[in-house]
Amino acid sequence: MEIIKTKIPDLLLLQPKVFEDDRGYFLESWNQATFQSQGLDINFVQDNESQSSRGTLRGIHLQVAHPQGKLVRVTQGEVYDVAVDLRPESPSCGEWSGFTLSSENKSQLWIPPGFGHAFLTISETATFNYKCSELYYGDDQYTLAYDDSAVGVEWPLKKNELKLSEKDSEGWSLDKVLNQIKQQNR
Repeated sequence: MEIIKTKIPDLLLLQPKVFEDDRGYFLESWNQATFQSQGLDINFVQDNESQSSRGTLRGIHLQVAHPQGKLVRVTQGEVYDVAVDLRPESPSCGEWSGFTLSSENKSQLWIPPGFGHAFLTISETATFNYKCSELYYGDDQYTLAYDDSAVGVEWPLKKNELKLSEKDSEGWSLDKVLNQIKQQNR
């Protein structure tokens, strides 16, 4: 597996080795020893899968008291995946990076604890899988506004093409999210 550092420290793009022949393909999507060799000692405790139609935007979510690291990939279709550094002590706090993840490119993204995460389905449908380093706590989940101008995520679809849950359409500003994090981390 090739592990590629991104412009934001600790956010990693992973490209597994794919073995293809006329029968199909094989790849190793997770290997604890590979991660440990990169200094990442992660214990995954929950796996999730979602399927979404074109234009569905899920996020930008984070947990504060129980921050989740996520290893994400797409097994059918294509999404635009976004991670926002929301670690108040980080020099890249408030910065975002976006990557196209698809069943075709088989790329994966490691999103460390302390990052907000979202994805936008850009194919007709997409199946999205993620391994989490912490359990989901609904009362600990916060949503950063997907269109917060202080962050400035550049989504590949127009605003009128987006499908959002009520929670995701009422996300907080970057300042409000960071204030919540600082209050809880006292």
